[in-house]
Amino acid sequence: MSFPPATEEDRLVGPRVRKVALYIVLSGMVLFYLIPIETGLMTAITSPESYTGQTPFLPPLEPLVPGTGEFSLEAWGGALDGLSGGLVNSLVLVVPATVLSGLLGSMAAYGLTTVDWRGQVGIYVLFIAGIFIPYQAVLVPLTQFWYNVVPLRTAFVPLAELLPLVREYHWKLVALIITHTAYGLPICTLLFRAHYKKLSGEMIEAARLDGASVTTIYRRIILPLSIPMFAVVFIYQFTQIWNDLLFALTIIQFGDASVVTMDLVGIGVSQSGTNFPLRMAAALLAALPTLVVYVLFGDKFAEGVAT
Repeated sequence: MSFPPATEEDRLVGPRVRKVALYIVLSGMVLFYLIPIETGLMTAITSPESYTGQTPFLPPLEPLVPGTGEFSLEAWGGALDGLSGGLVNSLVLVVPATVLSGLLGSMAAYGLTTVDWRGQVGIYVLFIAGIFIPYQAVLVPLTQFWYNVVPLRTAFVPLAELLPLVREYHWKLVALIITHTAYGLPICTLLFRAHYKKLSGEMIEAARLDGASVTTIYRRIILPLSIPMFAVVFIYQFTQIWNDLLFALTIIQFGDASVVTMDLVGIGVSQSGTNFPLRMAAALLAALPTLVVYVLFGDKFAEGVAT
């Protein structure tokens, strides 16, 4: 029994079916991951009075659609008022800590990769070991160090009197900046070293033969080639430092120097109950800076990961 030969249309049916199935699966995954965000956004634009009993997946369209709740931006105003101080302190903290850890990590990786010197392997092993030190293991000595060993708090008393924008409690933010820079340095060094190992050795050797110093080679050759990896490190460090709560609670503890993650803990919670629209608006507002950083450096991030 013979079968007719397959036509061109028959041969295209299989790939079309697979492509349709792939799009269905991908669409399902997108919906699965976006439903919590959509639910949170719908909750944040609902008035607290109409939150209970509403359908969380639907936009608040009362009275057009009964049971969906009343549209309100009151929660966003309350979230901005409650997190304004923490947002400013977090920005003051995260920007220098991210830049310092990335820049120092790049310099350390350059010295451990393209410059030969005695003890290089041992120092590199210490950097790797620093990645695996858990936060919880350093909390007690870290607190003793900043509160009893280093007189940073005393140094900020005359600075607060001389400079109008400096407050006495800012020493806690400076201590937190140094802590995050030191703790992020090992992983930043490891990422930059992996990137520098792929660079052309002939290019660096040619620069040395032309009389370029170690500093000149780094500034004019290595640094421009490190921009994609800087994007990777900056996004990683920005996210880690912005979302940190453990070090903030340990060093800042309480007071006007609180960061956004600390302010987020108690917002919308009272003896009368939990204001879920306010808490959800505050959570979305606190997550917004990390989203902006991903959008701004997304293309360089993809390029850095690819290299």
